[in-house]
Amino acid sequence: MAKPGKQIIRPYGDRRDDGMVQLSFTLPVPLSEKAKEAAAQFVRKMGFSDVKVAASERAADSYTFFVVYARSGMYVDYSEIDVPEVVVKKLGFDDLNKLIEDQVGRKVVVLGACTGTDSHTVGIDAILNMKGFAGDYGLERYPWFEAHNLGSQVPNDELVRRAVATHADAVLVSQVVTQRDVHKDNARQFIEEAKKAGLYGKLSLLLGGPRVDHKLALELGFDAGFGAGTKPSDVANYIVHSLLKRLGKEPSGQHNPGEPQ
Repeated sequence: MAKPGKQIIRPYGDRRDDGMVQLSFTLPVPLSEKAKEAAAQFVRKMGFSDVKVAASERAADSYTFFVVYARSGMYVDYSEIDVPEVVVKKLGFDDLNKLIEDQVGRKVVVLGACTGTDSHTVGIDAILNMKGFAGDYGLERYPWFEAHNLGSQVPNDELVRRAVATHADAVLVSQVVTQRDVHKDNARQFIEEAKKAGLYGKLSLLLGGPRVDHKLALELGFDAGFGAGTKPSDVANYIVHSLLKRLGKEPSGQHNPGEPQ
């Protein structure tokens, strides 16, 4: 197969390919003209030109937050980028429920939790709770889903035990706290527990969070990863898609071009 031609892309600011970018950061100095110059010099030392400090404000005692515009000479060949993606043809709320009813014939059981010491539930709540996120219904609203939101600080082994007890079709692990890569360590521990219990490969294991993407999730042993901005319908469609695949009932045309069969 012939390799596609180069597709050079640069940042867009006022006009195409002008290389203008916006940076924001905090420096440990009080707000002053000298602090603004320090911010500008910092950005120049990063290799940027045409540096303009667009905004600056006191962040705390002896700390200043900056927004800086600058020009970069760097570019990316978009044709050379190869990143794994979750690629599923999405069905609407009613159509997806009808598909479950017709092809599965029972409710799809989903467990979700923020595991380990992580106490932030905003992500898992957005996906599972009935109200959902951004006008998109959560899985609790789907009549053909049985969604269990276990909340925060759930031990990995407990989540695995609950998955076994409920005969779950999918488990959602949410990780919000990311300092020192604790989200990666905790995710690996969950996979180890799933393997010990004999669950690995028998249901969909999903990882979500602000520092999570599909590539990272695959590297950690999960089936899929969902980052910031994910809607409940994205997760719902993926779970049903994966379940039908395991059951050998996936409808024709469900795959998008380029998606692994």
